[in-house]
Amino acid sequence: MSQSNLPMGGNQVWITFQGYLRGTGWHGTLAASLKQESARKMSERKAIERPYLLFLGDAHDHLAAKTARGIVDWRPEWCLGQVRLEGCNASAGVPDISIAEAAERGARTLVVGVANRGGIIPDHWRAALGEALDLGMDLASGLHMRLSDIVTLRDKAEAKGAKLFDVRHPQREFPLGSGEKRPGKRLLTVGSDASVGKMYTTLAIEKELKSRGVAADFRATGQTGIFIAGEGVSVDAVISDFISGATEWLSPANAPDHWDLIEGQGSLFHPSFAGVTLGLIHGAQPDAMVLCHEPSRTHMRGLPDWPLPELSHCLETNLAAARLTNPDVFCAGVAVNTSALGDEAAAKILGEISDKMELPCTDPMRNGVAPIVDRLF
Repeated sequence: MSQSNLPMGGNQVWITFQGYLRGTGWHGTLAASLKQESARKMSERKAIERPYLLFLGDAHDHLAAKTARGIVDWRPEWCLGQVRLEGCNASAGVPDISIAEAAERGARTLVVGVANRGGIIPDHWRAALGEALDLGMDLASGLHMRLSDIVTLRDKAEAKGAKLFDVRHPQREFPLGSGEKRPGKRLLTVGSDASVGKMYTTLAIEKELKSRGVAADFRATGQTGIFIAGEGVSVDAVISDFISGATEWLSPANAPDHWDLIEGQGSLFHPSFAGVTLGLIHGAQPDAMVLCHEPSRTHMRGLPDWPLPELSHCLETNLAAARLTNPDVFCAGVAVNTSALGDEAAAKILGEISDKMELPCTDPMRNGVAPIVDRLF
C-alpha cells in the first residue's frame, strides 16, 4: 500500500493506518521497505565516481574557482589534487598534481571546477580534458557549454568507455509535481536573496545531524552541490512546469525518521530567480525551513535598484508558499553569512536578528548550526 494510490481525501486514512502499523509492530517493516525503495530509486541515478581531480584551467581569481573550492570545503577526502594551466590565479587549496600522476593514484573523474564568464569550455582546455579521458578518467562539468557537444571529447569518451557528466543539464525527464505527502522528513533552505549561503547551510545541517547519529542526506540542486553529493538535479535547468516534480523525485519517500536536506536556490524576492525557488518549495514539501541571509548587502544581487526584503516578511512569505503542500511547515532558524563582518559586529547582528525573529540565529561557518538542529526535534 502506498499513499500515492490513495483516493482523494485518503490522507487521514493513511495517517491512521501508519498509527495502526506502529501499534502492531509492522511499522518497522514499513520503514525498512520505504528505505529499500528509496535506495533503489537512488541507485537508478548515475553517480559521479571519485576520487576527483579538480581542473582549474586558467581561472583568473578565486571566485572563478568557487566550484572547486566548495568541493574541497565539504568533501576534501574526495579530492586528490588540482590541475592548473599557465596563467591560473586561483587555488582550491589542494596540491598541484599532473593528470598522469592523478591517474596513477586512482583518480576516477576530472571535475571542471571553474565557473567562467559565459560558461564555456575554451579550446585551450581541451587537450587536458582529452588526456584525462586517455588515462581512464570520466569528465564532469557544471558549465553551460556541454562536454558532450564537443565532438573530439564525445568520440574519445565513447572509444574509451568513459562517461561525460554535464551536471547542469538533466539527462532525464521529470514528472509534474503531485503534491502528495510522502513519508520521511524534509528541510529546505530559503533566502532573502540569491547567493547568501544556502548550500553551505544545508551541508552544515547534514554534518550536524550525522554527528548526532541521525539519518540524513544532502540533496543537491545546483552544479557545485551535485559534485559535493555525487548526484542531484540542477533545477535551474529544468523546465519550469517540472521543477516541483524534479524536487519530489530528488527527495523520494523514505523512512519516517530520515531527513532529506534540500539545497535551496534563488529567492522568492529576487525577480530573476523567484520561479525556481517556488518550484523547489512546493516539490520539497518541507517539514522545516531555514532562512538564509547576508546582512552586509544593500540591494538584491545584480539589481541595484531592488531593496532587500524585511526578514520577518520574507520568512512569512516563504512559509505561506510552503503551506500549499505541507500545512505543518515551521521555521527552524535563521542562518546568517557574516563573512564580511568582524567578530564583534557579527555577534551583534546575530543577536539582533534572533531577538527580532524569536528564532535561533547563527553563522554556520563561525558558530555551527546546533541551535537550528535542536529545533528539528
